[in-house]
Amino acid sequence: QVQLVDSGGGLVQAGGSLRLSCAASGRTFSSYAMGWFRQAPGKEREFVATISGSGRTTYYTDSVKGRFTISRDNAKNTVYLQMNSLKPEDTAVYYCAAGRDAWATKTSDAYDYWGQGTQVTVSS
Repeated sequence: QVQLVDSGGGLVQAGGSLRLSCAASGRTFSSYAMGWFRQAPGKEREFVATISGSGRTTYYTDSVKGRFTISRDNAKNTVYLQMNSLKPEDTAVYYCAAGRDAWATKTSDAYDYWGQGTQVTVSS
């Protein structure tokens, strides 16, 4: 079992920055990949970023490349999503998720545990 608590969302103007955090407990943190997903009102949940258990491999959805950075601190059992140059279309509830193994993956089906979500609102 893995418990996830995500935080750091809020209201920010376009062009601003936020850093999301997700604290994990349960299994050995470095043994599983972590991902961030988001869901905007009326839309399906979509992949944002993922990082392998070691932290050496990351993937991003095209719309956030160059603006968002995923990282992890295995000593603190925490994964981060640094979001810069935010746009109104980034508005969504953001969820962290724990993968089934250490391999980074974009597929939501590969994630067994999910945080409660944190709201990010970007005003124009």
